[in-house]
Amino acid sequence: MLKKIIPPDTCPSCDSSLEWVNDQLYCTSPDCGSKLYKKIEHFAKTLKIKGLGPATIQKLDIKQFTDIYELEKAAMVSALGERVTDKLLSEIERSKNSSLNEVLPAFGIPLIGRTASGKVCNVVKHIDDIDLNSCEEAGLGPKATESLIQWLDKAHFLRDLPFKYNSEEQKQKETVEIKGVVCISGRLTSFKTKAQATEALEEKGFVVKSSLTKDVTTLINESGIASAKTQKAQDMGINVITNIKEFLKEI
Repeated sequence: MLKKIIPPDTCPSCDSSLEWVNDQLYCTSPDCGSKLYKKIEHFAKTLKIKGLGPATIQKLDIKQFTDIYELEKAAMVSALGERVTDKLLSEIERSKNSSLNEVLPAFGIPLIGRTASGKVCNVVKHIDDIDLNSCEEAGLGPKATESLIQWLDKAHFLRDLPFKYNSEEQKQKETVEIKGVVCISGRLTSFKTKAQATEALEEKGFVVKSSLTKDVTTLINESGIASAKTQKAQDMGINVITNIKEFLKEI
């Protein structure tokens, strides 16, 4: 004999009333503990905060994003032990350096996952730059745009979190101190390719250009041939070096 399945009327977690949406039952309470825990779990997973899994989230009773960055070590040690606490605090500290590209999809905004976030972050430098125009420029659809704008209007807690909310491109610009502008002339001896040399120079904070513009501070000529470009650089008072690796050692 088939038994009739009677759906519940209330949420098993918070006892709030359930509502049918597209043939599925949903708890609409914003204070539902299970829903809040899941949001934190998604946030921690997206930002790759190791050690902040479901069990730890419930032990520490983390229900708001801001709670993560206001945890007290004594309470954590009591719940998790000192070794686990130290590792988790280190992971939380590391997460503070996350760019907008990483933070935006971590909030669990409806219709705003990694793909949509990536599109937006390609056209903005900071979260404050997100508006109807930037969303349109990013190619976001009307529903995703509406969802993002409405969420931002209500997300008053953003200023209480430790993020700078800069896009990855802007973050890299701020992180690397520009030490000079370099132009590479002729064949190289210290690197196999110009691409490898360019990467090494950029890691040290140099901007690499292919032509001798007026903002160039250093010309690289490892060929030993006094080219017209080299002569022009000398006339302009630009420093000429003959070995990139030796040059970078002095930085």
